[in-house]
Amino acid sequence: MNPPRIVSAQAVDDRTLVLKFTNQEIRKYDIYRLLEKPMFAPLRNPGFFKNFSVAPGGYGLVWNDDLDISEYELWQNGISFANGELDSPQGAIATHRA
Repeated sequence: MNPPRIVSAQAVDDRTLVLKFTNQEIRKYDIYRLLEKPMFAPLRNPGFFKNFSVAPGGYGLVWNDDLDISEYELWQNGISFANGELDSPQGAIATHRA
């Protein structure tokens, strides 16, 4: 079974993403474990981390031509939570309408 696609995403701090998927589920994803890999090192910069967009079709998040995270990774390793758990986030918001 394929994971749902991303409808919207926002950075809620310097390493946490909150994502809404096409099945209406909301998941929180912490990039901490990715930062150990050299290709994800640019995400350590908060300004860079918050400057992403949702890939066409909702198939991931994209920072530049060299750096992206798939919807599969974000879905499989994200933690499901209710809308009420998020307190007025102050972060970048990227939306794709599927």
